[in-house]
Amino acid sequence: MTTVLSAQGVSVSFGAVRALDGVDLEVQSDQLVGLIGPNGAGKTTFIDAVTGFVPSRGEITLGGRRISGMAPHDRARLRLARTWQTIELFDDLSVRENLSVSSRRSTMVSTVSEVLFGRPPRAEALAEEAMHLLELDEDAERMPNELPQGRRKLVGIARALASKPQLLLMDEPAAGLATNESLELGRILRNVVDSGLPILLVDHDMGLVLGICDYIYVLDFGKIIAQGTAEEIRHNPQVLAAYLGGSTSEAVATAEAAEEAAESEHAAK
Repeated sequence: MTTVLSAQGVSVSFGAVRALDGVDLEVQSDQLVGLIGPNGAGKTTFIDAVTGFVPSRGEITLGGRRISGMAPHDRARLRLARTWQTIELFDDLSVRENLSVSSRRSTMVSTVSEVLFGRPPRAEALAEEAMHLLELDEDAERMPNELPQGRRKLVGIARALASKPQLLLMDEPAAGLATNESLELGRILRNVVDSGLPILLVDHDMGLVLGICDYIYVLDFGKIIAQGTAEEIRHNPQVLAAYLGGSTSEAVATAEAAEEAAESEHAAK
């Protein structure tokens, strides 16, 4: 097991507001790592800092290489990929074409080759691989606007996978999904990680994160307040109160109810 992402002392400020304050976080090569916390805790800001979309202080390495200070496109070339809270798909392209576009890395040679010979075989192969991994084969020729929300989310994830990243950062992929769609997403993400791609997952769906993540970090007011396995986080009253709000007993009851509902839904399927 090797460290794919290492963030040490990562801090981000917007004027006088400290959005992140000395965050330490690691993702290992075989892990699905969760990053949770209440609204405004700094979760998306952390992803923005790692991918270079906001300036940050501290040290960030990807696969052992320092990427702090690099532009977003340079980090992407090192095979760092992310998804966004909003689904950005090309609605005039089929699912297969959406993935093919994302799998291409444009150079002068590749551009000339594409003009002369059409889409490169590697791009097609990567698109096919991503579709198969996300179980989208039957939707390959459909247009994105023909798909339900859950399937559109999977296309967005598949687009990121088609670039063959060494790490995928996901920002609220379960937002707007029904319970059964969230469960299906969790099953597929677990398969993705088990196939060899580590993921850092940010999401508000407590049942999803607790159900599939190997290790979880909890942010509150820009600081890590706890970290550990799902079992450790599940029974941490301070974490539950901070994340869900209200009293500790209410937080514990809410989390347990969410988990029981997820388990019941899974059993029913």
